[in-house]
Amino acid sequence: MTMRPLIAHIGSPRSTLALMALLGAAVFSGQIAEVLGAPALALAMALLALNLVAAIVVHPAFRRQLPLLVAHLALLALVLLAAYGRLASLDGRFELTQGVPFDGTLIDVRTGALHRDGLQRTAFSHQGFEIDYAPGRKRGATRNAVRWRDDEGRERSAVIGDHRPLVIDGYRLYTSPNKGFAPLLAWTPTGGEPVTGAVHLPAFPAHELRQSIEWSLPDGRKAWVLLQTDETLIDPSRASRFELPRRHTLVLRMDPVRHELQPGQSVALQGGTLTYLGLRTWMGYRVTSDPTLPWLLAASLLAAFALAWHYTQRFFFAVPAASAVRPSPKRVRHA
Repeated sequence: MTMRPLIAHIGSPRSTLALMALLGAAVFSGQIAEVLGAPALALAMALLALNLVAAIVVHPAFRRQLPLLVAHLALLALVLLAAYGRLASLDGRFELTQGVPFDGTLIDVRTGALHRDGLQRTAFSHQGFEIDYAPGRKRGATRNAVRWRDDEGRERSAVIGDHRPLVIDGYRLYTSPNKGFAPLLAWTPTGGEPVTGAVHLPAFPAHELRQSIEWSLPDGRKAWVLLQTDETLIDPSRASRFELPRRHTLVLRMDPVRHELQPGQSVALQGGTLTYLGLRTWMGYRVTSDPTLPWLLAASLLAAFALAWHYTQRFFFAVPAASAVRPSPKRVRHA
């Protein structure tokens, strides 16, 4: 008997309002400190789930009306799934050079405490992309050709974009507006084997006038790399398409030496030889993973169906209460 007032207090509307405020504070804390965001949000959702269970136990209306009970159980499932999804999710981004397989390394990532990392198994490569630009450099849809191998070892291909993902092992990979040019270089140390790498220049055309970057050789020395071309690659006055320049020069500067390289040319440096293999593209990707998404959809549809069922019964099939018939008062005759 002593537990019932406590359960009634936990399941009261006042507690619901307080927990909703706590949920808002948890979301705000996640924006300030990402480390606190996921645990605080999971705690707030767990308390809201407890509040909902207590409300179902205390209020007999839930047990008498099956559609209302189903709707609240579906809402409970939504809260629990959202909390678990936050702990098991991944959201990150990476950049990938054309023709180079993805190795699972992310530039920026937010993961839940329960996420099991399987990105290393999602080896795929991008084979180039097409982006149409309307006059004024208004970017159209991205069409990015990708290849990967499925679980049976068969090579697969697809075309993905900003809103059309590639789904592998539960991971959803989208293209992003970030993309650019990537000179491919090979460093051959004296008496050693060549090491190939790509330099991702700043995003194009967002940084059209700053196509240079500092790059580190395998031995740690710094070099300044510049892509130089006299072509207007994306003309703002007419419809255009993102494409590689037909004529270009790669400028390599290591103080006090400056070299200009065409594709296939090499330059002898202290300790080895640097060869410019050619120009490729790089694409920025966003990767997400949330195992609860299909279950969240199912719970949402169930809650909507149950509420529709409840209100249909209440407003369209309700039996009007029989009006009470009052006996007419007898008239008293006076003699």
